[in-house]
Amino acid sequence: MSTHELYANEPGEPTWQVPASGAARFSWEYDDGRERLLALYQKGKDKQWDATRRIDWDLEVDPHDVLGTPDEATALYGTPYWDRMSERDRGELRRHFASWQFSQFLHGEQGAMICAARIVESVPDLDAKFYSATQTMDEARHAEIYSRFLEEKVGLVYPINDSLRSLLGDTLRDSRWDMPYLGMQVLIEGLALAAFGLIRDTTDKPLPRQILTYVMQDEARHVAFGRMALRDYYKQLTDAELREREEFVVEGCYLMRDRLRGVEVLENFGIPRAEAEELTEHTEFLQLFRKLLFSRIVPCVKDIGLWGERLKRAYVDLGVLELGDVDLERLMAEDEELADQLDARRFAREERARVAEVGEAIEAGAEEG
Repeated sequence: MSTHELYANEPGEPTWQVPASGAARFSWEYDDGRERLLALYQKGKDKQWDATRRIDWDLEVDPHDVLGTPDEATALYGTPYWDRMSERDRGELRRHFASWQFSQFLHGEQGAMICAARIVESVPDLDAKFYSATQTMDEARHAEIYSRFLEEKVGLVYPINDSLRSLLGDTLRDSRWDMPYLGMQVLIEGLALAAFGLIRDTTDKPLPRQILTYVMQDEARHVAFGRMALRDYYKQLTDAELREREEFVVEGCYLMRDRLRGVEVLENFGIPRAEAEELTEHTEFLQLFRKLLFSRIVPCVKDIGLWGERLKRAYVDLGVLELGDVDLERLMAEDEELADQLDARRFAREERARVAEVGEAIEAGAEEG
């Protein structure tokens, strides 16, 4: 079945073409490299994995309760719309929201793959090219995973959200080589990491938790890469150049805040757009959700040296300024550890199964003897 047959709304042209600008850069220095980045490159090679084998795709998913999210978290809960819905309709609403959320993850991962490939092409340092090549493979794997999850387990896909499309387009059209880092590694990846983590830590459904845990293990490396590369480079920029990048971050953060409403879903259930925006804007759960989503972006932006007054004022307006003091290293270490723990439990189950199988074979042989 073609993916186009699964779209909830018409996605438009089958291919989105973004005109590219900027130079492809070669480096003839093959021996020199930053120790931290080369160590991250080695880790990127060591941590490659096969989504077909590492993830248990046999786990069942109820498409009408994909994540086990409480009804109270739904924008329509407690409204006349919700009261008029049958249980079947409410299940379908949950399915659409889960599809919308994971569809944005999917489109974002394809964007990350393209941005990582752009970094390989445009970044001047070979050590960064090496690592970006491993990230390109990581992002391809993530797009593969989310696509399979949506097609096989949910059976519904949503087009890319306008705000995400806008930020991706701005990131890819900019000719400066550091902008794919800033737009993708810091903003889009940072937001995705926080969203992944919130769902991973709240869902009681095994397959989405497994997928998000393993994807986050990769993403922790990607954010570390962006921080290393940009921190070094931004120390060399003038105040005017730094302010330009801060302005890009401010605009991107507002776009990402507006992206989180899921208004498209409510429109598909007959709710006028203006009313859908009002309902989502004042949902208590969504307001908390938004704040948590910036928990990875704000400390990263501060760490790479973008912390001017314009940016801080924007974060005050968004209600997230205090997140600049979040310990990003601790969060990423936890992401790695949770994936390792999941692997350990899986290996223990497989070992118990093998021992039981051997025991049964021995017992069967003894009975035949």
